[in-house]
Amino acid sequence: MNPLKESALRVQQKLLELGYANKVIELPDSTRTAQEAADAIGCEVAQIAKSILFRLADDRPLLVVASGGNRVNEKLVSSRLGEKLGKADADFVRERTGFVIGGVAPLGHTEKIETIVDKDLFRFETIWAAAGHPKAVFRLTPDQLVQMTGGRVMSVT
Repeated sequence: MNPLKESALRVQQKLLELGYANKVIELPDSTRTAQEAADAIGCEVAQIAKSILFRLADDRPLLVVASGGNRVNEKLVSSRLGEKLGKADADFVRERTGFVIGGVAPLGHTEKIETIVDKDLFRFETIWAAAGHPKAVFRLTPDQLVQMTGGRVMSVT
């Protein structure tokens, strides 16, 4: 087996550090989009836990981990948080998470990031999340996702 890319290895090490046995795997095909990930893994697109970073008004990052088939309703999330959500460009994403867009893991960031977890992910026993690289993923449960991230569960659509 090929060794993991450095960013994927960082996610694997964070999982182990937190006491989880989940294994990061690298796939031969891109998992940059939820559809690509679902196709590569062989699961429903809704089982992909896609990480979307937003920029809050005071320049803090907000991570929304959404079900792969869902489009985040920014106005809804904004009203629930009482804060305006702004777009996070590629530089902001890399600087605040340590990962490139398409490979942002829900954990292992360069700083603590407030996280929202899409309640729709709880329809599934297992889900898949990016693991720090556009070809790296790991399997987990929705409950593990909340535990790992300290995230708040809410509807994001």
